[in-house]
Amino acid sequence: MANRIPRTFLKTVFLLRSALLAAVLAFASSQAHADKPAVIRIGVAQQGAGDPPTFGGSPAATVQQLQLLEKEFAADGIKIEWLFFKGAGPAVNEAIADKSLDFAFQGDLPSVLGRANGLKTRILLESGVRVGVKFAVPPDSPVQSVKDLKGRRVSIFRGTNLQLVADNVLAANQLDERDLRVINLDSASALAALSSKGVDASVNDYHLYKLRDQGLAKIIYESQTGGPQFTRQSHLLVLDDFDRAHPDIVQRVVNAFVKGAQWSSEEANRDALFKLWEKSGVSYASWQAEFANQTLKSRNSPLIDPFIVARYKAVASDALKLKLIRQPVVVDGWFEPRYLENALHSQSLEHYWTRYDAQGKPLG
Repeated sequence: MANRIPRTFLKTVFLLRSALLAAVLAFASSQAHADKPAVIRIGVAQQGAGDPPTFGGSPAATVQQLQLLEKEFAADGIKIEWLFFKGAGPAVNEAIADKSLDFAFQGDLPSVLGRANGLKTRILLESGVRVGVKFAVPPDSPVQSVKDLKGRRVSIFRGTNLQLVADNVLAANQLDERDLRVINLDSASALAALSSKGVDASVNDYHLYKLRDQGLAKIIYESQTGGPQFTRQSHLLVLDDFDRAHPDIVQRVVNAFVKGAQWSSEEANRDALFKLWEKSGVSYASWQAEFANQTLKSRNSPLIDPFIVARYKAVASDALKLKLIRQPVVVDGWFEPRYLENALHSQSLEHYWTRYDAQGKPLG
């Protein structure tokens, strides 16, 4: 009986243990809450239009305009910031280097340039693929083909994913940039220069349709007609540090982007999609022209398939060959497909988009 522990002592120990456990759980909960980012910062490698700024032409733009991320994280109190860069891919790379972004919507070449310079990122999914570039000249120009551009003033936005496709098109026509008088202009400046005949030609994107429809330009070549090797790809990437710190957040971001890609891929939504993107300042008619004779699924697929991996390897190889980078870039291991695969599975979209082989032909 002398060794018997008093019941009041046991009760006290139990209460202390319960209080300690509650304190530990409360601390863990507060730490988990504190670890959540207050804001998710997404860089966009193009200039936004309107107030608030927006853009078009890709599932990423759909995600922004439908506020899918804002809705996803509203209950968490996490703010979404979309940051637009007039300087496109090169400017986004600077922001990544400064760690002032968490995610970025960017093209293949600038991301390769960033990787060559040591930027630590992971590519999560594609968002706007098999996109061509256009060569345009003033409407009264004698230039009829790419070969006729030799010795002429041509605007090319260097460091963007327009440049490498333009270089490949030139090479297919036995030319390179040294055969032209290349002027490095951003997209808006290039359009202004072309319409005022400050340049003899411009390599640009869907914005050229507006000039064409206004009678200020004629398009002499669209690169996607030459095959998938003359197209460019865009993607969503995440900074390594953010991926390691917040894998749950990354998954939810990817989930929202896959939802946006699926909505943007439905032919029943074609009219609504172009009306949505029209808010970016690019006309409905321009989007119709840009996507003419193409399925929405083929352009808005998020898949990381053999075609995509092969294109990024080709971009890395071409960038080295053209001396845009000084050392080889290893593409293997750069893609992080597990979040995408999880999203496809959870949304029953594993077989929704067609996968393509390295040559751009449908698989199975």
